[in-house]
Amino acid sequence: MNLYYLDVSPPCRSVLLLGRILNLEFTLKTVNIQNGDHLKKEFLELNPTHTVPTLQITENNLVLWESRVILSYLASAYGKSEHEHLYPKDVEKRAIVDLYLQFDLSTLFQRTYEYFFPTILFGALLDEAKKAKLAEGLRFFEAMLSKDKKFCTSDDLTIADISLCITVSQIEAFEFDLYPYPKVRKWIVNCKNELQQYGYEEINSAPAEILASIFRSKLKYS
Repeated sequence: MNLYYLDVSPPCRSVLLLGRILNLEFTLKTVNIQNGDHLKKEFLELNPTHTVPTLQITENNLVLWESRVILSYLASAYGKSEHEHLYPKDVEKRAIVDLYLQFDLSTLFQRTYEYFFPTILFGALLDEAKKAKLAEGLRFFEAMLSKDKKFCTSDDLTIADISLCITVSQIEAFEFDLYPYPKVRKWIVNCKNELQQYGYEEINSAPAEILASIFRSKLKYS
């Protein structure tokens, strides 16, 4: 299967981590956004929204984009019995995992993107109103987490934890203050510890720091 990706992209990193957990082999195809690879005809024919990650399953001509959809598909299609906790078959448990995935997509990652990425992409000044919205999103997440559960939905890691861990670890790398959110801080330590064995440092920590460095370099000229 082909994975069109960019290593510093947070959504791409979540797919790479799940692939490592499921022992999948991706044929990696870098999409250089700065060079306009995402706007080339052959890529637009695969994904008209020209976003990464984009997953192409060549044997059945399936093309998926949106990282959370890719996560749920991979866990469902390639997960073995020992992976069922990642995306439970029980419909109620799965619905809660989906809730956290959608919260990441629509709220936490969205607000992270809106606050930091205009600076990364365009050198824009940071917007205090968007900072307040991100802080609110973190307060929501703090309220959603249980002090009695190791991860988002239970004591087992799910694909929602993977997706949210990438988002929160990037916020952390950007040096946004997480001190007001003790349950979030405890949760992310649990996620990092669980994911270390799957190449967390290589797949997530190093690229997160690269992206944070780009942000800081652009911030100097804002």
